[in-house]
Amino acid sequence: MNDVNKSMSHRVSMIILGAFLGLLAILACFPFVYMLLLSFTNSTSLRFALSDVHLDFVNYKDVFEKTKFIFPLKNSVIVAFFTCLINALFCSMAAYGLEKKRFAGSKGVFALYMATLAVPGQVTMIPVFLMMRDMNLMNTYFALICPSVDAFGVFLIKQFMSSVPDELIEAGQIDGAGEIYTFTKIVIPLIKPALVSLTVFTFISAWNGFLWPLVICSDSKMQTLPVALSLLKGKFDTNYGLVMAGSTLTFIFPFLLYAFLQKQFVEGIALSGVKG
Repeated sequence: MNDVNKSMSHRVSMIILGAFLGLLAILACFPFVYMLLLSFTNSTSLRFALSDVHLDFVNYKDVFEKTKFIFPLKNSVIVAFFTCLINALFCSMAAYGLEKKRFAGSKGVFALYMATLAVPGQVTMIPVFLMMRDMNLMNTYFALICPSVDAFGVFLIKQFMSSVPDELIEAGQIDGAGEIYTFTKIVIPLIKPALVSLTVFTFISAWNGFLWPLVICSDSKMQTLPVALSLLKGKFDTNYGLVMAGSTLTFIFPFLLYAFLQKQFVEGIALSGVKG
């Protein structure tokens, strides 16, 4: 009898938990559904009725034809891609050197890396802007990409790399493998989850970056999506259907990236603090 009561109690608790989690999922998805529905209206207000929704894709067509959204989209794709590539490459090499190739002062170098994370980006923005201006790099992809690389990636990958057995690296060296071969063929495959996690973080940061692209790029052809999206608002009235269409297009790329890499992303975050 006690077993039956425990089973019933467990079922009831699981039903309640499932209903609670389902409610949270609905609340989390509601803003995105609202944004999608509003993108199919011509409303000048954030309030709308379902009768205002027309599945004609006029706003999406206008986003590309009237606002030349294709240029910011191209710029954001280029900036996000190369930021992810450069960040993953340099952060993995730095983490490999600091974790597996210890040298005198390596702990101090790593501490200095971590100290840079305490400095807000707004503090360094003006000096970096002056450097880019003096080097005639304003309105260039280099100026958009370079400041996006930071020490967080080194920390994330170094924590994960500490779980990579030193014996594997030593075995490769005994077999005559060079440093490049050891790094690319032995280490990189083992830290793939951490690299995926870093790629997702970096992509979202580069894709959603607003202040730095606004400051460094005065040429309209070099605008990124967040900057172009802010310009969809009118002076006196705003077609929120058009704004939400642009927001939907901006949102869909990081959403698809996370959807495809969700398993590796979660694994990388879960294991980054595990010591070998």
